[in-house]
Amino acid sequence: MQVNLSELFSSDGKERTYTQDIEMEQFQAPDGVYEIVKKEPVRLTIRHTGERKLEASGEIRLSLEIPCDRCLTPVKVDFDLDVNFSADLNQTEEDRAKELDEQPYISGNYLDVDQLVRNELLLNLPMKVLCREDCKGICNRCGANLNFESCECDRSTSDPRMSVIQDIFKQFKEV
Repeated sequence: MQVNLSELFSSDGKERTYTQDIEMEQFQAPDGVYEIVKKEPVRLTIRHTGERKLEASGEIRLSLEIPCDRCLTPVKVDFDLDVNFSADLNQTEEDRAKELDEQPYISGNYLDVDQLVRNELLLNLPMKVLCREDCKGICNRCGANLNFESCECDRSTSDPRMSVIQDIFKQFKEV
């Protein structure tokens, strides 16, 4: 959803609150695509501070379904994000790139709410998602979820690089 910001430029200090629905149904992360299972409209308060400069603050509330890093069980992860940014619409794309102040969610006089949400989610994705603290993961042989069942697979994998050291230990056990 795009918000037309040009109506704010009529006077300095003009402020408006926008409530916009999130149109995207999935979030494309660097490591996969996650379903958005719950989302609330994004609330943004944008104020014109003069000379085509804006200050904005708002809230993003949504939930993603992300697979557990150990057992791949879907986990609902809630995001309650507070957004604060300022934008100088007088700057060109080249000026923003030089200052490393890239704002791909602003194009001309329009603010792309979905792109803003994507950027905030990328910055706030957790490093590791677990279905529970003591998640046992899956068996690397048969694929069984070890949280719910046990398997009879031999888990004593011998690393071929360690075979020389294991031979030395076997010699000492025989003595």
